[in-house]
Amino acid sequence: MPLSLPVLRRCFEGAIPAAIATCSRDGTPNVSYISEVHYVDKQHVALSFQFFSKTRQNVLENPRATVIVIHPDTGAQYKLAVRYLRTEESGPLFECMKAKLAGIASHAGMIGVFRLRGSDVYRVESVSAVPGTPLEAPPAPEVDVTTLRTCMGRLSAADNLAVLLDALLDVLADPIGVEHAMVLMYDPSGDRFYTVASRGYAQSGVGAEVRPGEGIIGAAAQARIPIRIAHATSEFGYGRAMREDAERRGLAGLEHEIPFPGMPESQSQIAVPILAGERLIGMLFAESETAGRFGYDEEDGFMVLASHVGAVAALLEDEPPGPVRAETPPAPAAEPQRGTPLKVRRYVENDSIFVGEDYLIKGVAGAILWRLLRAHSEEDRHDHSNRELRLDPSIRLPDLSENLEARLILLARRLEERCPALRIEKTGRGRFRFHVLRPVVLAEIPR
Repeated sequence: MPLSLPVLRRCFEGAIPAAIATCSRDGTPNVSYISEVHYVDKQHVALSFQFFSKTRQNVLENPRATVIVIHPDTGAQYKLAVRYLRTEESGPLFECMKAKLAGIASHAGMIGVFRLRGSDVYRVESVSAVPGTPLEAPPAPEVDVTTLRTCMGRLSAADNLAVLLDALLDVLADPIGVEHAMVLMYDPSGDRFYTVASRGYAQSGVGAEVRPGEGIIGAAAQARIPIRIAHATSEFGYGRAMREDAERRGLAGLEHEIPFPGMPESQSQIAVPILAGERLIGMLFAESETAGRFGYDEEDGFMVLASHVGAVAALLEDEPPGPVRAETPPAPAAEPQRGTPLKVRRYVENDSIFVGEDYLIKGVAGAILWRLLRAHSEEDRHDHSNRELRLDPSIRLPDLSENLEARLILLARRLEERCPALRIEKTGRGRFRFHVLRPVVLAEIPR
């Protein structure tokens, strides 16, 4: 196989440091190690710029250099003849390299030392192998074209968003073999992502939130690019101040955040944006206890799956114009309500809902639940439609990208986990039934 950058992508994972040789203007040579060589495309790589060193001074004076990279599985060495083009100090490339460097720094015990100042972009003018006897090549990548074809067929068969998201996590588990993963949907009204589905965790974490720029998920979302971390890292973890908002509102002592469902010993992570055209609708996140679990081939495969999910989700969210033709099953007889009354409180400021002393949900999903409870209490209504929710100003859906179906999935799953006496049952496209199995006492807490 002829040598090219795509063939050598495994050499750019950061598992083995690369070396760079440069010369000053007067011809004095210098050789040093570099933390990260990042694959940009088939003609370019980017090197991490962390501090003003002799290497940095040399490439500014004389832009030609030689980089030696090592394949982490075979030990084969390759020589890249490169030419410096520019330095990027912000943007997708910078954010991706920053996240990856954080993983390398944590793995090497150098947090606070490995700080990225810029991404130096180089054009690769030639690639050659260094003579030697490499080890046997590893097996073919797990995410191949045949596997992707099977997975995409299963995703295309989904007839609603909930089935689609579950199918995505199912195909990641089998046949791809990724056991810990989750899907988060974007809430533009609150500028945050909320977890709607997960696999492999003791607690589902449905409703747990991440904001743009926070952790690997937030960084990938902000830059709209996939980001992989091959080693454990604390910089891109999810430690959060759980009570900041509660204290600001005078609600100290009330749990109002849902713990994020992460692995305690995560060694590899990947976050991929789910796009519908140019619109960001969610994020796919996976992790593993094995270092280096997600390579470039897995990244490509995840991007294909996420793009397909975005396209299918966009089709599913469009309701047909005019009256909904799907028949709704006849409303059941009044369901018996047994047990002690549920005391449900709504905090008007952000639609936080508490059942007893336990936090349940907030935001648009909380507003939807409050509307359903009011309709049950005041009108004895059980059957509802997505369209009526969209037309109700009290719910405060955003004008664009309202993701109503995803919010109903979030609410239904939170109720199933935390309050089974309240249940949402889908009865047709754009229609659902709200079950209330215990007496309910409602109370509103004003601003």
